[in-house]
Amino acid sequence: MHPYDLERVIVEGIRIEWLFRRLLRRGWISESHLDMAIVSAPTNHLGSSSDVPRSLPPEPPASPVQRVGEYVFDKVVSVGAMALFTLQTFGWLLRKPPRWSVIMPSMYAIGVSSVPVVALTGTFIGMVLAIQTYNQFEAMQMETKLGAVINLSLVKELGPVLAATMLAGRVGSSMAAELGTMRVTEQIDALIALGTNPIRHLVVPRFLACVLLIPLLTLMADFMGIIGGATICTQLLGVDSFHYWTHSRNAVGLLDLFLGIFKSVFFGAAIALTGCQRGFHSTAGAEGVGKAATESFVFSFIAILLIDFVIGWCWNIIYFSIWPVESSFL
Repeated sequence: MHPYDLERVIVEGIRIEWLFRRLLRRGWISESHLDMAIVSAPTNHLGSSSDVPRSLPPEPPASPVQRVGEYVFDKVVSVGAMALFTLQTFGWLLRKPPRWSVIMPSMYAIGVSSVPVVALTGTFIGMVLAIQTYNQFEAMQMETKLGAVINLSLVKELGPVLAATMLAGRVGSSMAAELGTMRVTEQIDALIALGTNPIRHLVVPRFLACVLLIPLLTLMADFMGIIGGATICTQLLGVDSFHYWTHSRNAVGLLDLFLGIFKSVFFGAAIALTGCQRGFHSTAGAEGVGKAATESFVFSFIAILLIDFVIGWCWNIIYFSIWPVESSFL
């Protein structure tokens, strides 16, 4: 073999090994794939295999600057992948919505199966609020106004946020684990081979089910929280029920209820997109599926808090620009 050809083979081999080691660090391949790629590289057309070295020098350790750059690069790639995934989901949703027969199983799994946990969560939210706020209001001789504080907090903030958090743990992690298992077992690749778009068939029905049913589950959490708080205040703490419900009716308006439902629509979209996207990009093995489920809940929770902050901030700006005088329930 000519020395130039041997040098070219070594350089190309180093490039291929660097690529495989980068894929290995990201978890997309295993070490067996790396060994197989190095050992079984074809060299007959360039000369005898004895001319090409079987072992390449180990990759030097990455410097701190390189590690920071790779971390930032990976995060930028993740944000871009999430944006493309979202655009593809909305594209298929607008282009060809799925049939109701396809959406109904997802609606049952997301909505009907989540009713007990959401109802229990909402009930205890109202009960805990009643217990924690009673002593302070009693010291000011204002215990009859507990209904206004509890119900307003439930409808605007705690009900939508905590219900969405529970659903992110139950629904989002479940979707990530299910789609991650389908990715690992190559079922998604089989759909692509059969000419079916996996986003249209797997993601869009789950997205629609979350967007349509999570607001209804939020209403369930609000209702159960109101009942739980009223039961503790009027039956256990001795607050007059007439004044309790009168102050609640005067404090909570339709706009407050609409704000909670409006938030929950975006919470449902964030839970569905995050869970499905992490499941689609799950790495191989049981560890990869578990990591996808964990990341789905963490990212969904962060998205819920961020959306809650942005919507609340924008809502206050718009509300007080239209009604500049702040109303008070006290």
